[in-house]
Amino acid sequence: MKFDVERHLGAVERSVVALERDGKPARAVTLARSYDTTVEDLWDATTNPERLPRWFAPVRGDFRLGGRYQIEGNAGGEITACAPPKLLALTWEYGGDVSWVDLRLSAEGPERARLRLTHTAHLSPHWQEYGPGAAGVGWELALLGLALHLADPTAPKPDEESFAASPDGKAFIADGCKRWGEAAIVSGEDAERALAAARRTAAFYTGETGGTS
Repeated sequence: MKFDVERHLGAVERSVVALERDGKPARAVTLARSYDTTVEDLWDATTNPERLPRWFAPVRGDFRLGGRYQIEGNAGGEITACAPPKLLALTWEYGGDVSWVDLRLSAEGPERARLRLTHTAHLSPHWQEYGPGAAGVGWELALLGLALHLADPTAPKPDEESFAASPDGKAFIADGCKRWGEAAIVSGEDAERALAAARRTAAFYTGETGGTS
């Protein structure tokens, strides 16, 4: 798959915020990106179980407020807020940990819509090792898949492993991780630790182990 790496990286706004959740230190990782579609179509693409496998992953469950969902091979949880076509909030339960995802959509024009996704998690050894890029790059890859799907809804979903191993994929991941490290620094994280965590995240996603200290 060939695409403009810089254009897709530049399309995403990234931020990291330190806060407390349930009385414990936490971090909120936020991504925002605009798409050339209506807010109704963007909502359908991000919530319709028939469309989700085309750019994200198969999801099954009870798709209503209070219902539970399960992503194939990934997290599950409870839908805690649902206000079509603007708000979806849910718990993100994986590996015995619980975090929270908040998805907000807004119209920017007749054929332009904006997606803002916030993933909030308690501080943990995993965060100390990988920083915001672990969640941030994962979601960024998903938003890239969404962009490709919206541009051509009939196209097959690109193979994630092949993309991550390609020159374009490695460049996208490495630069994205660096940008998440920079966002962590802006939020008040120590610069050396933040950039080292970003390198470890890039190595994890690309399978390359060099230069991750």
